[in-house]
Amino acid sequence: MKKKLSRLLRPGLIACFVVMLGFCAAAAVLKQYYLAAGEGAVTVLLLVLYILERNRRSREIQTFIQNASAAPDITGKTAENPLPMALVRLGDNGIVWASERFAAVTGYRQQIPEQDITAVLPGITMDWLASGKTEYPYDVTIGTRRYRVYGSAIRANDVVGTYFGVLYLSDLTEMYQVRDEYIRSRPVVSIILVDNYEELTMNLSESAISTMNAQINDAITAWAEAYHGLLRKLERNRYLLVFEKRDLEHAMNEKFSLLEDIHQVVNPTGLAASISFGLGVDGANFEESYNFAALSIEMALSRGGDQAVIKDRLDFTFFGGRAKEADRRSKVRSRVTGNSLMELIGQSSHVFIMGHKNADLDAVGAAMGISCMCRKKGKKAHIVIDKERNAANQLLEEIYKVPEYEGVFISGDEALLIADNRSTLVVVDTNRPDQVESRPLLDAISRVCVVDHHRRAADYIEPVVVNLHEPYASSASELVTELLQYSVEKQDVLPIEVKSLLAGIFLDTKSFNVRTGERTFEAAAVLRRMGADTVEVKKLLQNDFQETMAKYQIIKSARLYRKEIAVAALNTGTTRVLAAQAADEMLNICGITASFVLYPDNDRVIISARSMGDVNVQMILEPLGGGGNTATAGAQITGKSIKEVLDDLVISIDRFYET
Repeated sequence: MKKKLSRLLRPGLIACFVVMLGFCAAAAVLKQYYLAAGEGAVTVLLLVLYILERNRRSREIQTFIQNASAAPDITGKTAENPLPMALVRLGDNGIVWASERFAAVTGYRQQIPEQDITAVLPGITMDWLASGKTEYPYDVTIGTRRYRVYGSAIRANDVVGTYFGVLYLSDLTEMYQVRDEYIRSRPVVSIILVDNYEELTMNLSESAISTMNAQINDAITAWAEAYHGLLRKLERNRYLLVFEKRDLEHAMNEKFSLLEDIHQVVNPTGLAASISFGLGVDGANFEESYNFAALSIEMALSRGGDQAVIKDRLDFTFFGGRAKEADRRSKVRSRVTGNSLMELIGQSSHVFIMGHKNADLDAVGAAMGISCMCRKKGKKAHIVIDKERNAANQLLEEIYKVPEYEGVFISGDEALLIADNRSTLVVVDTNRPDQVESRPLLDAISRVCVVDHHRRAADYIEPVVVNLHEPYASSASELVTELLQYSVEKQDVLPIEVKSLLAGIFLDTKSFNVRTGERTFEAAAVLRRMGADTVEVKKLLQNDFQETMAKYQIIKSARLYRKEIAVAALNTGTTRVLAAQAADEMLNICGITASFVLYPDNDRVIISARSMGDVNVQMILEPLGGGGNTATAGAQITGKSIKEVLDDLVISIDRFYET
């Protein structure tokens, strides 16, 4: 240590004194005795001052090191600091001194020249000390041990003002082992639900139902045995599985293989079983973890079932969900929801109806249906819409001419001035708060109802008073049509409202070509009986000559990816309607299973996606912040260029195919 301090405290001044003595000798040789005597006196004086200053610095540094590296014991004596310790010169990171414990831990050996701290502790930097911090932001691993690095910066009392860093290593290996084991042993509460149990057992004999239950039980039990947890059957189609978090990664890596294995269970009619997982992770206790699991299973069902959803304290994680949604809706729910909504409307001072931004025919049609329900209860509805930026201008022009709709369409700012604590907001055709026409209005009203058919996203609207969320439906207009059947009489519905509702169904089903089910045609039949004219609706979907040519220019710019996906990335803007129509039109090309149209819109990039059903475009766009359903989806990305969004889209498509 003394040698190291000697080298530190003699910064090359001996050579200076030798030179000065040389000048004295030269003056004496030249017989300049007075000059030689003066130079000699100055040299001696400087040498004395240098020795005194060197000794003072040496005493200060030795005292600091002794005080920092020694601790008094019960006898009043001093003992070596139990923490490995080193003194490092900031600037060149040279180790000036290190304790024996530091040398034993790191393998440091005193060397000439001084060894760099980064050679002893690989990867460490010293800028944190210079910035005034006392703890290194990362752990340091030495062999099999993990250390936390603490330290402080000091300044030597010299002319140069040398800065030193004092480092201490705290061995936290055992603490980390205990922490990691605690994390690995945390309980994961999962709910397993056979989400098509009613369809599986419909019209079966008791013996056949028993056989079906035994097959389902065997499949779930065989899968759960690998996780060494507690499996209990709560109801005929609901199971509770509790296991440790250490096994969760295995389930995630195999993407919850039970989702596919359960499809091997088939009822006598050929219908395969499907299940949904809801998992609660990182709850403060079992109750909170179970609540997370309940939210997860609700999310899974609202997205179509046949998937696993993990809910932690921050977000949802999804697995599966590739299958097409099967219609499992109940007319009873539509009747109950209709009655609840009518009762809520009657208790409200004001009723506001709002769709998504850039409202289309489906959003306007659903809003018109809710407005009819309000009129039946004697309430004047306010439909919140951007009259300038929407995709239903032609229909709106016709609606403006109807006396009953005079002053009904207002802006979000106007709605905020009218709203009070007894107001009700009905959101249609979206379930995401960031996609509504007016987010401030959504935040201002406490009583919110949602009527939507898109698959539920992680950031959904909550809390909700009345919720009719059916991802199996073709459109929001179809859902509202069912509500009208149980809420109003035929004569209560205006011709323009019937036309708007049918137009919404036409738009989202591509003229009844995709996402149609039995209930879709039933709703269309109801509207037809109320006087809807399909020819008049078809006219709403027509384009003029220039728009038609622009649509085919978009199609012309498309490129094939993976031999079955058409992607058109535009450098110039277009309308949402044309982009959607171009994406629809590309599905008419043989071999195309999905299509994407990207175009710039001010500071954002819009994506319109369509699918024949084999490719789930909602799952592809969800990582990009989009949403929708299996056949129809969209996204709005801000802060990125067309090329950047296109690269992200390609990555998301690849992930979809690889998983």
